[in-house]
Amino acid sequence: MAGFDDPAFYGDRWAEVYDERHAGLDPAAAVEFLAGLAGGGRVLELAIGTGRVALPLASRGIAVEGVDASQAMVDRLRAKPGGPAIPVTIGDMAQVPVRGPFRLVYLVFNSLFGLLDQARQADCFVSVAGVLEPGGVFVIECFVPDVARFDRGQRAETLAVTEDSATLRLSRHDAVQQRITMQIVTLDGHGMHLRPLALRYAWPSELDLMAAHAGLQLTERYADWARQPFDSASAQHVSVYQRT
Repeated sequence: MAGFDDPAFYGDRWAEVYDERHAGLDPAAAVEFLAGLAGGGRVLELAIGTGRVALPLASRGIAVEGVDASQAMVDRLRAKPGGPAIPVTIGDMAQVPVRGPFRLVYLVFNSLFGLLDQARQADCFVSVAGVLEPGGVFVIECFVPDVARFDRGQRAETLAVTEDSATLRLSRHDAVQQRITMQIVTLDGHGMHLRPLALRYAWPSELDLMAAHAGLQLTERYADWARQPFDSASAQHVSVYQRT
């Protein structure tokens, strides 16, 4: 069985339930934000997945392409209206295995943290810089780490309880590696179902340093896609880096 460090692992394990589990995420604000930066140029989504953001962006006439490590996720994208028209390369997003130049590259919903060590995250910034056109931008959406959520390096949560099932989230936190490893466990009449996930989080200041080393400069940072101000109380950030 493939392990967490396999780039395709998350997508292959989650593809069949991804849309159902994330049905409550409305991409409208993200699409509006990204469309405003596209400027009629080529656009690339890293970790395009099932197309939650790419499909509505492409429906606006924007030339969207994608990269994803998981063929299972891309198969879900292909099965949706408009999905077959989006060019997708199967590969490691840390290497950005496509030819530029792109006006906009984006990576949403904490997907950067799916690269499980600092070096691979830094490689992603460098690779993105290599495919951006001069003045092009890289947009990321990430949570702000909250290590106080963990008690002695662990956390257990009850996500849902119904008449015939229960869903739990069990997590371990490695403060040295900045890594969270978790299982979403569902118990029901058919047995036990495991959905694993691992993340290597990074603080905004660390991401800014990675960007600077890649020749990208932070130009905007907000608390959400609606451009609410970012401050010390913000739980997430949308950051825009420009190729210098």
